[in-house]
Amino acid sequence: MTPIDSTMSVPVAIVGAGPAGLMLAHRLGRAGISCVNIDIRSRDEIETTHRAGILEAPAARDLVETGVSDRVLRDGHEHRGIELRFGGRPHRIDFADLVGESVWLYPQTDVFIDLADARARDGGTVFFGVSQVDVTDAVAAAPSIRFTSADGARHEVRARYVVGADGSRSVCRGLTPASERVQYFREYPFAWFGILCRAPISAPELVYAHSDRGFALISQRTDTVQRMYLQCDPDEDVTAWDDARIWETLQARVAGDDGFRLREGPIVEKTVLRFRSFVQQPMRWGSLLLAGDAAHTVPPTGARGLNLALHDVKILAEVLTRALGPEGESALADYEPRALGRVWKAQNFSWWMTQMLHSAPGASDFDRARQLGELDNVVSTRAGRAYLAEQYTGWPSEG
Repeated sequence: MTPIDSTMSVPVAIVGAGPAGLMLAHRLGRAGISCVNIDIRSRDEIETTHRAGILEAPAARDLVETGVSDRVLRDGHEHRGIELRFGGRPHRIDFADLVGESVWLYPQTDVFIDLADARARDGGTVFFGVSQVDVTDAVAAAPSIRFTSADGARHEVRARYVVGADGSRSVCRGLTPASERVQYFREYPFAWFGILCRAPISAPELVYAHSDRGFALISQRTDTVQRMYLQCDPDEDVTAWDDARIWETLQARVAGDDGFRLREGPIVEKTVLRFRSFVQQPMRWGSLLLAGDAAHTVPPTGARGLNLALHDVKILAEVLTRALGPEGESALADYEPRALGRVWKAQNFSWWMTQMLHSAPGASDFDRARQLGELDNVVSTRAGRAYLAEQYTGWPSEG
């Protein structure tokens, strides 16, 4: 057995130092509860993995009101609606008018930077770039995590509770015995070809475009850098697409009677993002609790992934605080039902948006005509638009 160079004891050990893991540590720290985060990725690796981000307004407010940072108010962009384009025409869904809410365009990378800076500022213990992670006794009252830090030292963290916030390739989710877990899974027959380009903004809000040629999403990053996506095959080879082909395809998918055109520029990044829906139950096993993508993933169409993760840890921080106080372990029973209610709503909304906007392989003329009827149903009445607006901006948090 490899010798241990250091041992530490904390109430909560968190596997994962992405937005979910760091926000949980931040909330627990504000409650006076010590914790340790570990992550197999380096901080630089997480910071330079560009991911889009739409934050529900309450999630954006939480970053400010819990003392993480107010940068979302300075560098983020409040969006009071989105545009659906189909049949060659634009249809705006006005969130502010319909449900009195908005969302914030603020990349997940920036949420991570704010949280990592806040943990460093507050003296939080975070190990990036670790290896040889081993979680033991997850069911028992005294679980532990052993790992090798980036400098080669071997550490052991003893905790009362372990939280698996280690993303969609979670190691922690496998600690629940196969006989005791249920996994719900759906693989979609298409993916998104994502680009990052240097170009001016093409539209002030997100544009979701349905066409016979497939789906496209027009998003933004800054005044000079934009994020866009087009529907593609899951096994698409990005090297087969030059800039001219990408722009021709995107322009065709957003074209309409209003003459709308994208503002083009050099493409600096190309990626393929596969679509999966996944939920594992239970989200708690003994002294182990799962949060964020470790417990569930959704297609990006509904912009729910990051918001679900932040909502999980908002509940979990409260529940763990109670469990570590006079109430004891019985408080943990509240976590899963409160989290899962929102998870399955988000799964439904993400699936609904995905099937409504994308062209399914082998779709018939009837399928395509029915899809247009569904889109028209959504935009043609206030009730239909309000339904989409309420789902997109999120549901009221408990309390």
